[in-house]
Amino acid sequence: MLNFLSLMFAFPGTKPGLKAFYSDHFVLPLPAGNRFPMQKYRLVREGAMAAEPALDLCEAPRCSDGELALAHHPSWIGAVTRGELTAAQQRQIGFPWSDRMAERSRRSVGATVACCRAALADGVAVNLAGGTHHAYADHGEGFCVFNDAAVAARLMQAERRVKRVAIVDLDVHQGNGTARILASDDSVFTLSLHGEHNFPFRKEVSDLDVALPDGTGDDPYLAGLAQALASMFSRFTPQLIIYLAGADPHEGDRLGRLKLSFDGLARRDRMVLDAAGARGIPVAIAMAGGYGRDIADTVTVHLQTIVVAAECARRWHSGLPPAAISDSSARHVRNA
Repeated sequence: MLNFLSLMFAFPGTKPGLKAFYSDHFVLPLPAGNRFPMQKYRLVREGAMAAEPALDLCEAPRCSDGELALAHHPSWIGAVTRGELTAAQQRQIGFPWSDRMAERSRRSVGATVACCRAALADGVAVNLAGGTHHAYADHGEGFCVFNDAAVAARLMQAERRVKRVAIVDLDVHQGNGTARILASDDSVFTLSLHGEHNFPFRKEVSDLDVALPDGTGDDPYLAGLAQALASMFSRFTPQLIIYLAGADPHEGDRLGRLKLSFDGLARRDRMVLDAAGARGIPVAIAMAGGYGRDIADTVTVHLQTIVVAAECARRWHSGLPPAAISDSSARHVRNA
């Protein structure tokens, strides 16, 4: 097992600029009144460029049929591609079908795949979208068409880059599709910390589920996360972590029902990255959900995650320990 100080040698020849993969230019034509905050992805990319000038922005690649088939039934891939979704299937997803919807869904998965490859090379990387954890093998739901984390985990294994992957899902909603797709796969560990009474109302069984009551705030949330991470690492030794850093646990989220502050969410991100860094484990980050009453709050939470990840990458490549990661940069984002 690598120790933290060896990370600078574990990822030789890399540059400190964090790689970030974007797909916000694939905009879905949504009907008036749709709850999905499509504009947040452009705002996150623009904010990230301002907050982290050294960010290495890369367009999300397109995920192929064969790659999607690592986690999805060919019939589902074909139906999405050809526009053969029924009205009921479209309602379950929450999006009307369009060519752009199908293309964006492939790009969102492709971004997480590319993010994993970059993280394995550089230590950490981010997808400025992704986290489509409600998608099942044979259907989509909850604004999710294809499951990016499940596809990416299996593709990294198929490419023989890693054998064991952990998916740490800190979106406020349980990663039900991820849990079901990977239920019988001992080589991928699924951890979900989510609202007990929130969507999906019929939960699946992850390798480790932590269900939190409505109104949970910073301290009990972080205590639960620390315990969950300790339990995961006692049971499983991942070679890659895919981290879904949802903004929806924030107290201002209209769908979240938890009460985490900006500072609490920054501490959450540092906890995950510190735990991974201390063990020499690369981290690929996806933004996952966020539905703030004020979209600026959602964007701020996502930007905090990106800034914390960029600071972490700089510390790793400077050989500094995880405890040296400061909250000053994340605080600057909130005060901007």
